[in-house]
Amino acid sequence: MFTTGQLIFATLFFIAFVIAIYFSYQKDKNLRRKHYKGSYAVIIAFFIFLIVLFLMKFVLH
Repeated sequence: MFTTGQLIFATLFFIAFVIAIYFSYQKDKNLRRKHYKGSYAVIIAFFIFLIVLFLMKFVLH
């Protein structure tokens, strides 16, 4: 399905991508804390809303 070279490239690309994302995350950590305070509450409310919708779907079906 894939050649050995393609698998090696994909693996190295994935590792490099994860490392780049990690360093970018670390660099912006303090800035995100300052600008996105309370974003966890929005995410939790969104997931609760989705759970309620799925429960309504199964109960009313």
